[in-house]
Amino acid sequence: MNKPSVQNFSSNALGAIFMMLSMAGFVFNDTLMKLVANELSLFQAILVRGIFATSFMILLCTYMGAFKVEGGIYNALRHPTVLLRTLGEAGGTYFFLSALFEMPIANVTAVLQILPLTITLGAALFLGESVGWRRYGAIVVGFLGVLLIIKPGTEGFNYFAIYAVISTLFITMRDLVTRKMPRSTPSLLVSLLTAFAITLMGAIGSLFEPWQPVSSYHLTVLFGAAAILMVGYIFSILAMRDGEVSFISPFRYSILIWALIIGYFIFGDVPDLISMIGAVIIVGSGLFTFYRERLVARNLDTS
Repeated sequence: MNKPSVQNFSSNALGAIFMMLSMAGFVFNDTLMKLVANELSLFQAILVRGIFATSFMILLCTYMGAFKVEGGIYNALRHPTVLLRTLGEAGGTYFFLSALFEMPIANVTAVLQILPLTITLGAALFLGESVGWRRYGAIVVGFLGVLLIIKPGTEGFNYFAIYAVISTLFITMRDLVTRKMPRSTPSLLVSLLTAFAITLMGAIGSLFEPWQPVSSYHLTVLFGAAAILMVGYIFSILAMRDGEVSFISPFRYSILIWALIIGYFIFGDVPDLISMIGAVIIVGSGLFTFYRERLVARNLDTS
């Protein structure tokens, strides 16, 4: 049996650190967005953050030479999967932030941890990937964990919890479509298009909401949100390039720890026992799915 080399171990450890930093970036972005929730409308916050994020992406694309693509930018981005991915990102952003503005950050974050399971299910249903009964069972158990968090039919039920679930469907579509995108499609240009589309969504939506005065405080917070969001994306890319995906992916769940800490110290939120049990069930189901996928991949390699 081959023993893991020191180099592989170091790559895995580095990838795990990058993944945890990425998750920290995402949850701090969510925190900053939630801080302005009581003073700015949803679409207004999306618009202002989007302007900053799009500006960052333009600078990054210019620096990396992404605009000098063979055949032109239009030809590079005209594939239908690019449009579907952008739609998935925009829909996921709207429904997630709608839930975030009205729910404890730890609860919304916990619901999103069902994503590895929904992606596995979607890959089986739409991409023809083989999924055994054990992973199907883990998916069912994971959804039961979500029900414990959103508590449908009880006094603690928050209508916006449904928005959190809908956001996972859009993000699942985004990730599945990303797998089918042509390899020649530049990732940076896709990210720029996504940032622009979300900004446009914020601009259109803000036309139908009362416009609130934007102070220097709001600009600073949303500038920070956009910057930290970009950092999260960068560390996410670095994580996937260092080490084995099956080893690194479970460290995504570190975002729950960040969300619990921030929720308690900044927003004074303490999840109830049932929600905590639901979160544990979701994480356990996801970890089992990662384990089974790694085991199946290992068996394929040795066969």
